[in-house]
Amino acid sequence: MARNKPLTKPSLFSDCKSFFLAALTATLLVCAIWSLTKPWTKANSSSSTLNSSTSNDPNFCNNQAGQAFNRVHDPPETTFYDDPQLSYTLGTPIENWDRKRKLWLKLHPTFSGRAENRILIVTGSQPAPCKNPIGDHLLLRCFKNKADYSRIHGYDIFYNTACLDPKMCNVWAKVALVRAAMVAHPEAEWIWWMDSDAIFTDMYFKVPLQKYNRYNLIVPGWPDTLYQNKSWVSVNTGSFLMRNCQWSLDFLDVWASMSPRSPDYNFWGETLMATLSDKTFPGADEQSSLVYILLKGARKWKDAIHLETEYDLSSYWVGIIGKINEYSRKYNEIQRNVPILRRRRAEAVSQFYGSILEQNLAGGGDSKWPFITHFTGCQPCNGNHDPSYVGNSCWIGMERALNFADNQVLQNYGFEHGDLNNGSFVSPLRFAFRLDDNEFGKIRMRNRTGR
Repeated sequence: MARNKPLTKPSLFSDCKSFFLAALTATLLVCAIWSLTKPWTKANSSSSTLNSSTSNDPNFCNNQAGQAFNRVHDPPETTFYDDPQLSYTLGTPIENWDRKRKLWLKLHPTFSGRAENRILIVTGSQPAPCKNPIGDHLLLRCFKNKADYSRIHGYDIFYNTACLDPKMCNVWAKVALVRAAMVAHPEAEWIWWMDSDAIFTDMYFKVPLQKYNRYNLIVPGWPDTLYQNKSWVSVNTGSFLMRNCQWSLDFLDVWASMSPRSPDYNFWGETLMATLSDKTFPGADEQSSLVYILLKGARKWKDAIHLETEYDLSSYWVGIIGKINEYSRKYNEIQRNVPILRRRRAEAVSQFYGSILEQNLAGGGDSKWPFITHFTGCQPCNGNHDPSYVGNSCWIGMERALNFADNQVLQNYGFEHGDLNNGSFVSPLRFAFRLDDNEFGKIRMRNRTGR
């Protein structure tokens, strides 16, 4: 008969071991519960708020620079938006705007990175349908052109159809809109106004913001025509950049003081007619008023305005359309001679290839197509173009310029308009399917140096 193994009495060591294991388990459990319930320390409060509101949000993405834009959270701290006196309209001054913007950016750190280079493109048209049968189509294509440029360069864009000031529902509407855009977009350093009939014809040229450190308003202009001839067309307000700062808010009020919202509007109309050599139509328009400020205004305004002459921030379309075939020929020639430009690529990195195109255009003289082409006087919406423009020259010119610009975009998608006179048809592009080692070496070198 088998004998049962005798039971042994537990030792003192075994009792202690069991006790310590139980105590350790209890301690760890308490620590775990405490860590889940204890409030975050002050040092971690801001980061925890950011992470809790964004880490699981599919809309919270990283941009190309690795900087995350948090668009789904607004901290509870008070900002200038909580001031009951804040107004988006002209004639209601905002004080200490530079400091208020700085504090807003501090509370929204995801927008602070490289804020000095951030641009908001602002454009718009009238709220009613166009009288010209093809007007709405042309305006749509002009907007598509601006949206393409904004997407390629990572800019935001706002298209407005509302009249923000009932007394400025004309050429002055842009001034009221720029004022509202500054308040609505403290994250943008520059507000870039473009008329609805101004389009980008060089989709990869970038405005050299680094040269404007001393200036707050960048407008295309011609100094000799301004100071010697005192011409109302010595500047062009169809495309200009204005820094989002206190100077600009104050300047907009000064500029608008010459508009129809001012009781002195008739006085300014007469004054402009007497001052400007070639102004023959009555009333104070926004362009003539800016010319007057440049001629007669205070130094604080004139010294901060830069007349851009080194590139076409706004070029007159009549002198451009006759050269569009030469521009297209030059564009195709560069594509043939620089195989890298015929390489398939994602649109997200197309700026890299655009910089190569710009390098090959540098110093190209008449072969260098303009950055922006402005169809001044065409009036695509109402159709009442300048009588000096023969027949359908405006609409034909817009079609050709838009198709030329669109080809620079469509290349990223593998197509092109073979006929600049017809935007309805496209054909597949021929790509350089195989690059030699020398070409790949150039690509690698440019990726390293960024040039």
